[in-house]
Amino acid sequence: MAYKKLNFGGQAFKDVLRFTIRHWGKQPSRIVGIVAVALLSAVTDVLTPLYAGRLVDALASGVTGKSAGWHAATTAFWLLATLGIVGTLLRQVVFMNLIALTLRMMSEIAADAFHKVQRFSTDWHGNSFAGSTVRKITRGMWALDLLNDTLLIALLPSLVMLVGATVLLGLHWAVMGVVVGVGSLLYITVTVALSLGFVAPAARLANAWDTRMGGALADAVSCNAVVKSFGAETREEARLSRVIGKWGHRTRRTWVRGTTNGGVQGGMLVIMQGAILGGAMLLWVNDRASVGDVTFALTMFFMLKGYLREVGMHVRNLQRSVNDMEELVTLEAQPLGVEDKRDAGPIRITEGDIRLENVTFFYGGHTTPLYKDFSLHIAPGERVGLIGHSGSGKTTLIKLIQRLYDIAGGRIAIDGQDIAQVRQASLRSQIAIVQQEPVLFHRSLGENIAYAKPGATRAEIERAARLASAHDFIASLPQGYDTLVGERGVKLSGGERQRVAIARAFLADTPVLILDEATSSLDSESEVLIQQAMERLMVGRTTLVIAHRLSTVRALDRLLVLDKGRIVEQGRHENLIRLENGLYRRLFERQALGLMNDVDEPDQPMQESGRSTDRFVGNPTLVTGQ
Repeated sequence: MAYKKLNFGGQAFKDVLRFTIRHWGKQPSRIVGIVAVALLSAVTDVLTPLYAGRLVDALASGVTGKSAGWHAATTAFWLLATLGIVGTLLRQVVFMNLIALTLRMMSEIAADAFHKVQRFSTDWHGNSFAGSTVRKITRGMWALDLLNDTLLIALLPSLVMLVGATVLLGLHWAVMGVVVGVGSLLYITVTVALSLGFVAPAARLANAWDTRMGGALADAVSCNAVVKSFGAETREEARLSRVIGKWGHRTRRTWVRGTTNGGVQGGMLVIMQGAILGGAMLLWVNDRASVGDVTFALTMFFMLKGYLREVGMHVRNLQRSVNDMEELVTLEAQPLGVEDKRDAGPIRITEGDIRLENVTFFYGGHTTPLYKDFSLHIAPGERVGLIGHSGSGKTTLIKLIQRLYDIAGGRIAIDGQDIAQVRQASLRSQIAIVQQEPVLFHRSLGENIAYAKPGATRAEIERAARLASAHDFIASLPQGYDTLVGERGVKLSGGERQRVAIARAFLADTPVLILDEATSSLDSESEVLIQQAMERLMVGRTTLVIAHRLSTVRALDRLLVLDKGRIVEQGRHENLIRLENGLYRRLFERQALGLMNDVDEPDQPMQESGRSTDRFVGNPTLVTGQ
């Protein structure tokens, strides 16, 4: 998995930081303002202990009733009040700007990730869990919020406070400056080492199992109909339980390590507290420090202690946010697989003339090409059927024409335009496809049909539905075209989903049409309605039809019989059926035999019926039922 390529101590941190800085660069003035105001706020905290000590010295001198003493005390008081008010106002300014910065960044990151995922190749989507992908994006978005807080208003001001405290204490007493400086440096070093070397590896594995759990949940929920059909709820719960168990084990280890890290930090703070308090008392006993000086040291330490404790928390947060973002950053860095050329323009298809010229194509990782020097010409308006065994290359040919894959050699052109040189979205918007298993959005029927033509009127939608033989069943629904179809269209039958998909293709009104086994696994009535709709849809369009049920292609202009990426036979149905030992004839006879077995009496052998598949040669009506 991709997360194994990164580690917090090296490439992961660099990748996440580079990713974050790139997005900061879109709001440079806001970033500069946040950093500057946050640093000023930290300076007010650094100066507070100094004036607190001066106030105590003024009060302890016993001359508060005198003009000079009173003036010193009131001056220190108002300076402390001013520092408090200014610091509070500055922090409010920082927070308000940080809100605007982070919300814009999160929105951009979500939009960019969705943009990228939408354009990943077909192979990528086939190998990725949708739930896991969503989890990576959402977890990374929220991790950015924590990362911004940590880097901009936590770590940097904390470091300013530590440096300022060391300098101020060192100016008063060199030994105290050494204690604070060395102690703070040691504390930060141990904290970073524990976070990176002890907590981060466990957090990375916990995130990996968190992603896997999201994928397992989405997989089971989206396939709930299959789970129910096999009564497998308990089995799926047991399967998810194993994943949750692994996730819980990894997460528990991460939390335990984080807690241990916090305990070590707490112990180090206690040691520093003892050293600073002891040093201050010794200085006071030896008359090297006044009561105000001790107050200054104590106040500085307690503020320093809060900052040091927060530094430990900030380092843990930094580690956690990097771990949470690394999968999103890895996702963002992945190549699209099939990309538009930099200067790609739109394609304009008018005739639908399709040419494949010496095309060579490899599936990823394969050394033997599926297609090698493959050439094919499909004339404008020609209706072509693709026939062959599973794995013969029918569906791949369709995907190559849509440029869902890039070819290794040769050229594919539509109306003389190389599809590799044009924008993919422009190409696919002019090719309508009715899939074997059409997928519908969980939106209304009207919206699903109009997906092919945004802004279509209700009259246009209804006309397309009538042409697809879908209007009657839609009109019979209580909410008609406003009926929600459920996720992936699960509320509709297979035939109804097909007719909605055909209506969508009618509304698209493209010059090129692809029908991917659109009548498979349907009842007879639905098949008749869909075949009639498809015949209307094919009129005047260059059409490619993938068919396993050969009754759907017998009236097409030309049939291409594919075997292992080669065209082994081509011609019309009535010609191919007469080829001795032809592949098309064997496929046709096998389907005829299957149909006869269905209509024969169960206990009547074929040999006794006196029937032979030869009787169906040249008489396809008996096979098609038409």
